Amino acid sequence: MHLLVSRFTLTPLVVLGLLAPPVQAQDDGWIAQWSNGFKVESKDAKHKFKFGGRIQADYTFASGDDALESDLKSGFEFRRARLFFSGTVYERIAFNVQYDFAGGDAEFKDFWIGLKVGWGQAHFGHFKEYFSLEEQTSSKYLAFLERSLPVEAFSPNRNSGVGVHGSRGDTLNWGIGYFFDTEDFAISANEDNTNLTGRIGWRPLYEEGGKRLLHLAIAASAKEINETSQFRIRSRPEAHLTTRFVNTDRFAADSATLWGAEVAGVFGRFWFAGEYIQYGVDSPAFGDPTFDGYYAQAGFFLSEDHRRFKTSVGAFDRLKPSRNWDKSGGKGAWEVAIRASSLNLSDAGISGGQQDNLTLAVNGYLNPAARLMINWVHADIDTLGDASFFLVRWQVDF
Repeated sequence: MHLLVSRFTLTPLVVLGLLAPPVQAQDDGWIAQWSNGFKVESKDAKHKFKFGGRIQADYTFASGDDALESDLKSGFEFRRARLFFSGTVYERIAFNVQYDFAGGDAEFKDFWIGLKVGWGQAHFGHFKEYFSLEEQTSSKYLAFLERSLPVEAFSPNRNSGVGVHGSRGDTLNWGIGYFFDTEDFAISANEDNTNLTGRIGWRPLYEEGGKRLLHLAIAASAKEINETSQFRIRSRPEAHLTTRFVNTDRFAADSATLWGAEVAGVFGRFWFAGEYIQYGVDSPAFGDPTFDGYYAQAGFFLSEDHRRFKTSVGAFDRLKPSRNWDKSGGKGAWEVAIRASSLNLSDAGISGGQQDNLTLAVNGYLNPAARLMINWVHADIDTLGDASFFLVRWQVDF
């Protein structure tokens, strides 16, 4: 308990460092600096460490048809409250330790050891499976408060296992891994529930340091399910406090195959992205249902900025405004965005429902570490009615 209190006591002091300009100190062969995070590095560059976290404070205001009213929730929550420590020792050994305290418990997020080799890295531990552009993009860098309907429902997210990934310049990235389904503390719930997941991304266009790019990728996952397990797919309406209105409930299944295709582009101040995901389930008792979904989104910067892309992992990255919001008159970066998404969880003997969403967003990037996000979400839930959500988030990461 004393350790936990100490961590949270130090957090305000850490956040205050965001207000300071970049600094660098050097002593006894080590260099310490702030560069959108606190970093310490040995002079010979063999040892590198970074520590920090993120705070996302969300407000939700919900309304809807009478059939949905009792399940709609308005209120406040800390969506994420994370601390991490990562680094590299002796050039070749990497690690990452990350906890999330937002739910009241210290849940594992990234928790892995890595080996750096000439073609990329091998990871052992708890980390994201290699699937989906939107899933691979950190929650710090999403254009909307929540990931889209099909990504929340289908993407395998974090599990424990072994994976290898690499890239070739700015053109190609890839990753493949073998994972056990795990609980919040990275413990395998059943050794027979496993996933073999891989993804490959290609950028036929990459110019001006990512100011002009076109990204294409495909991903797939083969899921083995213990015959005594009860399988379920569900999704919230892109508002975290609210009930999951589309839900297959639990049913018996032997295996499943998941695949997805994705496209994204950046052309100056304009960007777009989209994915189609299909989930086929081997469940003879329920007619082997196949579920699917998609999203399409686009955005435009009102300021002279563009969305950044990290080619080594094939995902969107941190935005650094051309002018920070500061005393010199800088206004930060401002963006408007729109997303349409759809999810169908009804097929064969399963009636999980269908939902279509439309989301409008306004994002203000005050500096590389802080931003304001405003979303309006309209959800059309088949057979149940319509609901609307007005969402506001203040975010700081350090």
